[in-house]
Amino acid sequence: MHPTVIARSAPEKPAIVMAASGEKLTYGQLDARSNQGAQLFRKLGLQTGDCVALFMENNIRFLEICWAAQRAGLYYTCISSRLTAAEVEYIVRDCGAKAFIASQGLGAVAAAVARGERLIRLSVGGEIADFEGYEAAAGAMPQTPIADESAGADMLYSSGTTGRPKGVRTPLSGEPIDASSPLMGLVAALFGANADSIYLSPAPLYHAAPLRYCMAIQRLGGTVVVMEHFDAEAALKYLEQYRANISQWVPTMFVRMLKLPEAVRAKYDVSSMKAAIHAAAPCPIEVKKQMIEWWGPVLHEYYAGTEGNGFCYAGSAEWLSHPGTVGRSLLGAVHICDDGGRELSVGEEGTIYFEGASQFEYHNDPGKTAESRHSLHPNWSTLGDVGRVDGDGFLYLTDRKAFMIISGGVNIYPQEAENVLITHPKVADVAVIGVPNEEFGEEVKAVVQPANWAEAGPQLAEELIAYARANLSAIKCPRSVDFERELPRHPTGKLYKRLIRDKYWGRRESRIV
Repeated sequence: MHPTVIARSAPEKPAIVMAASGEKLTYGQLDARSNQGAQLFRKLGLQTGDCVALFMENNIRFLEICWAAQRAGLYYTCISSRLTAAEVEYIVRDCGAKAFIASQGLGAVAAAVARGERLIRLSVGGEIADFEGYEAAAGAMPQTPIADESAGADMLYSSGTTGRPKGVRTPLSGEPIDASSPLMGLVAALFGANADSIYLSPAPLYHAAPLRYCMAIQRLGGTVVVMEHFDAEAALKYLEQYRANISQWVPTMFVRMLKLPEAVRAKYDVSSMKAAIHAAAPCPIEVKKQMIEWWGPVLHEYYAGTEGNGFCYAGSAEWLSHPGTVGRSLLGAVHICDDGGRELSVGEEGTIYFEGASQFEYHNDPGKTAESRHSLHPNWSTLGDVGRVDGDGFLYLTDRKAFMIISGGVNIYPQEAENVLITHPKVADVAVIGVPNEEFGEEVKAVVQPANWAEAGPQLAEELIAYARANLSAIKCPRSVDFERELPRHPTGKLYKRLIRDKYWGRRESRIV
């Protein structure tokens, strides 16, 4: 389906609610406004296949503009609100945007992007110098559909945790705007989403999963409750307040909710939750066990990427019988291969490839596209992760290949140490990286964000090293611990390890590119 279909039968039903303010947009309003947005895009000269870039924090207009682009046959590129002007400009140029839409709250950065170039600039929520107001411009347009509607698509960029972000572009389908969406079918079949769904979205809408799942829920006629920004206690409050029955999270959000005082956690009724979906990063086993004990067997995990080349899934029961798994493949057969491309046996660790589920390309980067393909099987593609498959076909992630530490010729994946250290009560966040060592090439270091900065120091460092050694083999454990007040973690849960590593490697050669 499509929101325009829902608008005909239930025009007064809320399509979007902003969690903190309570601001609402009905399906009737969403349909009318997205039509006006599509009309505006045509008036401004944007045609099918063109691209519009969005640079906004979570707000009531975000999804409306995406639906306007979708029904105008456009690519819509949603850009992280955390980026600098230079980083935003790189994406705007790379995606070939004809229009750049920014919120007034990000105006200082937006105003510095692509100055002096022929680029349509529109502001949302207030004035930005040299930008035209989107609301007024769109509000003057007819509320009827454009004559040449066809389905557009998102064109999103990787989070850039290991280098420059890569744009994932797939061919436009050319189908009607209400053509069936594969994700809509998955969301309905796996998580029970339907017109009665109240979906809490605590993450930034510019990220692939929140954007796509919010739009899938709206195709089904459910209500999307969007948090302006994530806060652990506020998330629990909104689960109770809106009686949300489906939601999506990343593991760092679970960690922060679990580390709330017990009295705070017990204060909120989360019994309405029927499906709590999580992805984006491996979830430490102990963290997930505690979440299932707290919320019940309602957790659903999947492993996939913006590229759409595969999809693995595990419900709570499957995960409990295979702790640590990210599921079995539902889309694209999984192959585990060594560095030479040879397929490995059950239980052996190697690069994870999906077979033939989807063909994608990294926009303007044929080199990266080629690197993502198997040397002998062009229809096998990888996201760059390392893992293994057990005898029952369940996939387990080891880490990203780019994060691997090589110490004295031994390959060490830091995710194991991170999963242990994050469970320590005095740790708020942690990154384990390789740093220069004259004898071994690299050695393992933990960079920790302590729960209480006053405790940062040699005594806590020794305590954390001992804690790691009690749970892991010595070679996987940090030899030293440094402390930072806050780690550069993206709101989507991704950690910018490149920024942390750069502090230690400086001008020396780094394997992360």
